[in-house]
Amino acid sequence: MSQAPVPANAAAAPEHSAGYKTRRFFNWFPLGLTYALLYMGRYNLTVSKTALGDLMSKADFGTIFGVGAWVYAIAFVINGPLTDRMGGKKAMLVGAGGSALANLSMALYLQSVLNSADPKAAPLKLVFSLLYGVNMYFQSFGAVAIVKVNQAWFHVRERGTFSGIFGIMISTGLWLAFDVNTRLLNHLKAGGAAGPDATRWVFLAPAILLGSFFVLELLLLRDRPSQAGFPDFDTGDGSAASGDEAPPAFFDVLKKVLAHPVILTIAFVEFCTGVIRNGVMHWYPILAKEKMAAGLGGGWKYMSDNWGLILMVAGVIGGMCAGMVSDKVFQSRRAPAAGFLYLASLCATLLMVPFLESGWALGALVFVMSICVIGTHGLLSGTATMDFGGRKAAGTAVGIIDGFVYLGTGVQSLALGYITTEVGWRWWPVFLAPFSLVGFVLLRRIWDAKPGQKHAPAKAAPEPAAA
Repeated sequence: MSQAPVPANAAAAPEHSAGYKTRRFFNWFPLGLTYALLYMGRYNLTVSKTALGDLMSKADFGTIFGVGAWVYAIAFVINGPLTDRMGGKKAMLVGAGGSALANLSMALYLQSVLNSADPKAAPLKLVFSLLYGVNMYFQSFGAVAIVKVNQAWFHVRERGTFSGIFGIMISTGLWLAFDVNTRLLNHLKAGGAAGPDATRWVFLAPAILLGSFFVLELLLLRDRPSQAGFPDFDTGDGSAASGDEAPPAFFDVLKKVLAHPVILTIAFVEFCTGVIRNGVMHWYPILAKEKMAAGLGGGWKYMSDNWGLILMVAGVIGGMCAGMVSDKVFQSRRAPAAGFLYLASLCATLLMVPFLESGWALGALVFVMSICVIGTHGLLSGTATMDFGGRKAAGTAVGIIDGFVYLGTGVQSLALGYITTEVGWRWWPVFLAPFSLVGFVLLRRIWDAKPGQKHAPAKAAPEPAAA
């Protein structure tokens, strides 16, 4: 079998053989699709909310998703270091299998509620909060696993491009979650099923697909090149290339990551990303449904009918542009590319205020915001975690950073559930705008941070905390 050469200079990307690139494709592509299916089984809750109508109010949705988001965030404290010890393959298998079972449980419970004499009397909010929380616990293995695996397969000079791939996979998952689930519902309703009755398939379909990809990943996925017949190599991020050392102690890894100022700064930026990304992604289609119920069409209907596709296109543009700009223009510095996206997000958020009643104008603005936040998230959570976490601590790093994303998600979920119900939609962009500003300011603090540095740049932290 052809070999992937070890680079003579760790600062330069290696010239991989064709055999290595092919095997790497069969490693990351199914892994990315599994991650996309996790998104399908995560954001299906938003689709179910609109289909269930009065059975799940906006406040109920905000509570259920908020509980799930905080479970997801807190789970990273355990699952990040756990993934560093057991490896990315096992973590992805646990995540995909557990999420499949949780989605199956939600489908079965929803079916029992809808078959009951009085569905409104069922404790839907309570039970769904518990089951969705279980789902999100297992979901939290996904991002950690994908970064942990790909950290060993991609050189630091290739990871900006990888962040684009990561953004595409996220975007594919959003398309699956919003458009495919919605079209599945519409197909079932066209066949005679009532809207609420068909909703169980929003949970059942991801369960079946995740179960199928569990088997595929069991057969194909490998943690390191050496497990697939290729030599491990120096990935250029300051971590050792050898993979035979004993895994570090849990608290040693956690302490090193928490003491790393670049990782902590990125974590706070990603808290803002969680607020903005989910503050747009979940609440725009809910607003559009309300406008359509009031008899409006045009931009509201188009955006609502194609929301998943729009998010997918935005993610592809944002992910690829952010990654390429980071690698090619800023020499693998992540903060400048993310910073310009945050600045664009701030401008778009402020422009939302005068255009709240225009379906087309507001749709264009949320499309721009989606480009910005999905691109930023892929670059920081999917790439910077590999850069600054090091080989042994990549899982812990992405765990902490993605945990902050979902802390922010939980904050916006509860806040916007209350604001849109009790105060009014005019305060929606007002709530989001400060987080765009804070994210940009934080990124300026690490503007010159770069993986593999021996000394700290003027505005960055010292050398990476590779274990």
